[in-house]
Amino acid sequence: MKNYFKHKLRSKNPAIVVGWVLLFAILITAFIALFGFVFQYLWNWLMPDIFGLTTITYWQGIGLIILAKIIFGGLGCDKDSSNSCDSTSSNKKKKSSTSDFSKWELYDAYWNEEGEAAYEAYKNRINNPSTDTPQEN
Repeated sequence: MKNYFKHKLRSKNPAIVVGWVLLFAILITAFIALFGFVFQYLWNWLMPDIFGLTTITYWQGIGLIILAKIIFGGLGCDKDSSNSCDSTSSNKKKKSSTSDFSKWELYDAYWNEEGEAAYEAYKNRINNPSTDTPQEN
C-alpha cells in the first residue's frame, strides 16, 4: 500500500496534495459536526416525549455516539477474529474468500459436463415426486 501511494503521488504537485488532504479533513470535520447536530436534534425531539429523558447538549450527543460505538461497534477489530485486531490476518482471510475466482473455471466445467443434467433431474424429481427415476428431455 505504501508503494501504491508513492506511485500515485509521484507526479502530483505537493501543493495539490496538501490541498486535497486539507479539503478531506474539513469535509470529515463537517460531517462529524453535522452528525452530532442531527443526533442531538433527534434525541431532543424523541427521547423526552417517549421515555421522559432530559434534553442533551451537542457535546453530550457526541459523547453518546462515541459511547455507543465503543459498546456496540467495538474499536475497529474484525468481529470474526479471535481476540486480536491484527489487520493483516483479517485482510488475508477476506482476500482469499472474496476475490479468489480461480475455482470458477472448475465450476463452469462441472456445470457444462454434469451440473445441468443433475439440476434438470432434481427439478424433475421435485415436480414429479411419484417417479423415482429422472426423466430425460
